[in-house]
Amino acid sequence: MPPRSSAPPLGELQMWPELLPQLCNLLNSEDYNTCEGAFGALQKICEDSSELLDSDALNRPLNIMIPKFLQFFKHCSPKIRSHAIACVNQFIMDRAQALMDNIDTFIEHLFALAVDDDPEVRKNVCRALVMLLEVRIDRLIPHMHSIIQYMLQRTQDHDENVALEACEFWLTLAEQPICKEVLASHLVQLIPILVNGMKYSEIDIILLKGDVEEDEAVPDSEQDIKPRFHKSRTVTLPHEAERPDASEDAEDDDDDDALSDWNLRKCSAAALDVLANVFREELLPHLLPLLKGLLFHPEWVVKESGILVLGAIAEGCMQGMVPYLPELIPHLIQCLSDKKALVRSIACWTLSRYAHWVVSQPPDMHLKPLMTELLQRILDGNKRVQEAACSAFATLEEEACTELVPYLSYILDTLVFAFGKYQHKNLLILYDAIGTLADSVGHHLNQPEYIQKLMPPLIQKWNELKDEDKDLFPLLECLSSVATALQSGFLPYCEPVYQRCVTLVQKTLAQAMMYTQHPEQYEAPDKDFMIVALDLLSGLAEGLGGHVEQLVARSNIMTLLFQCMQDSMPEVRQSSFALLGDLTKACFIHVKPCIAEFMPILGTNLNPEFISVCNNATWAIGEICMQMGAEMQPYVQMVLNNLVEIINRPNTPKTLLENTAITIGRLGYVCPQEVAPMLQQFIRPWCTSLRNIRDNEEKDSAFRGICVMIGVNPGGVVQDFIFFCDAVASWVSPKDDLRDMFYKILHGFKDQVGEDNWQQFSEQFPPLLKERLAAFYGV
Repeated sequence: MPPRSSAPPLGELQMWPELLPQLCNLLNSEDYNTCEGAFGALQKICEDSSELLDSDALNRPLNIMIPKFLQFFKHCSPKIRSHAIACVNQFIMDRAQALMDNIDTFIEHLFALAVDDDPEVRKNVCRALVMLLEVRIDRLIPHMHSIIQYMLQRTQDHDENVALEACEFWLTLAEQPICKEVLASHLVQLIPILVNGMKYSEIDIILLKGDVEEDEAVPDSEQDIKPRFHKSRTVTLPHEAERPDASEDAEDDDDDDALSDWNLRKCSAAALDVLANVFREELLPHLLPLLKGLLFHPEWVVKESGILVLGAIAEGCMQGMVPYLPELIPHLIQCLSDKKALVRSIACWTLSRYAHWVVSQPPDMHLKPLMTELLQRILDGNKRVQEAACSAFATLEEEACTELVPYLSYILDTLVFAFGKYQHKNLLILYDAIGTLADSVGHHLNQPEYIQKLMPPLIQKWNELKDEDKDLFPLLECLSSVATALQSGFLPYCEPVYQRCVTLVQKTLAQAMMYTQHPEQYEAPDKDFMIVALDLLSGLAEGLGGHVEQLVARSNIMTLLFQCMQDSMPEVRQSSFALLGDLTKACFIHVKPCIAEFMPILGTNLNPEFISVCNNATWAIGEICMQMGAEMQPYVQMVLNNLVEIINRPNTPKTLLENTAITIGRLGYVCPQEVAPMLQQFIRPWCTSLRNIRDNEEKDSAFRGICVMIGVNPGGVVQDFIFFCDAVASWVSPKDDLRDMFYKILHGFKDQVGEDNWQQFSEQFPPLLKERLAAFYGV
């Protein structure tokens, strides 16, 4: 019998041509152990080399192997049946040809094994059906009704591994267009099964130490702490009523770290979440009768699962839930002080999913009680509750924004108190809550009493951390938000913070240089240190404005920036261009001498393959235009063609389109003679990109540019004049001189074409556009 783990590593199958035929031969052995051993080896080979087995490199052995495996689906040994299915399963996702040729036999054999006694076999059958649903749904549709019935049973299988595999089926089905029509009639059975799966199992509770209430003094072990990823700075424009989406999927936020592996509870919650997004309100008749029984249940495990259900459906069923929320939200707020830590923590998460609604009500009704209670949970004695409360509070901050201003003193007292209380992991979440607070209330934070509370503990942490400590990332992000919000209030703290950021950039660049020259002697540097430092420098430049000038004067940041802008890593370039734009606004005197060297680099980065890099480079060019004025002329040709190409590309993301339009407008404002000849090539997408953004400085300068260019080349706008009219009408209150420019162009066009033609032309206007132009410009 061959030893069990003798699967050859990838690529060696070619070197050992007799292996596969030999193993397949051994499957026919009368001796059970030989057969099972050969199958064990084959299963490992299939796992490791599925693509190779379906390639010409080995003369497609699958053509023989797949039919062979299928014969063993009926073997008397459950272990061998299980191996056989597991082997074939390796080839479903890649749609291996040999399997596709035998697909109907495969499905038939699977159905025959549906009620197998062996849990491992049932698990592999479920796994096969889930994958087939993704790649060959056409073959399953004729049998869909019975497959759903089968999966409903299996999702309740007494073996949790089988139940978990089966539960994946609902997650996958929700992504298929046919979900609604095939599943609607089964919801009445499915919903109670999913809800039941959302309870903690006994083993979960033991692993989660669900009965250990006070653990705040226990230090965190390092493996508890998930790696964090810094999101580099992307420059965006203010929009009409657009909210960041605060709700992540149920499976991410309901964070059972001790079991961060996938389990039936998480899978059931995720399935309910996606199905709520498919069925919306139609889900509620099946859910509401269950919910009441769960939410007020005397057993905490049941009550906890009810709160999780309520959170899972928040996104999809929000409209239908609104009538019940005035009664439910106070109940959930009460659950925040439940004696069970796991109930308190899930209540935090669920309430965060309804934060948007809470904030839409008068503040005294729900916002104030929720905030008060969440702040107490931030100081809970249980670490999991602290974490859930801190995350929920950050979501609430994003939704409530300046509604929180009256309570700032109380909020800061709590967050600062938590500093002294938290272990390592939750400290990182606390930084996030503080940064989000700063983003949400902005300059309202710039009060001496708030600064006095907030800054000392942050600076103390800043001084404790070493340059190579990854905890600097969340702290730097947090300080970046705080500096932007505090503006001049950050001045007393800026010097050491600025210096350290420059040092981090310099150190990382030096390490990168040594690594490039001697990769065998040095480690590759962690460039995140540099990225986060560049972003904090951006925050300082944005917050301090002109005050940052002396700091820049006394440092070599422009030289470092020149290197960072040419880094091979896109995220480094992205953050460099954001900083360049911010320094251009804050202290152009130090940027100007570098323009001749910087502009060609900016031009080569106008490459939409890297959206965020391209976006920030575009924005920086626009800011440079506004400072350079007519001196921009030698650089126009370096960037103009790329910008025009980007604005005309299909499927370009909205942010990039808007920034591109603004920069084209600004280029045309400072160098109209150079840009106006191309007007016809970009006017239409230019107008449609900028009609949705709010009145602001950037929009103002861009529209001035367009008006000046129309003056130089009126013919360039004639064919798309209706788009120009629409873009003009998107202004709520343009400055007087800009309004005059609009007035002159509109009336000039009307006079040019004559009254009759204008009547015909304006007949095509939507009624609202007609009204606005008549009211504001008398045309």
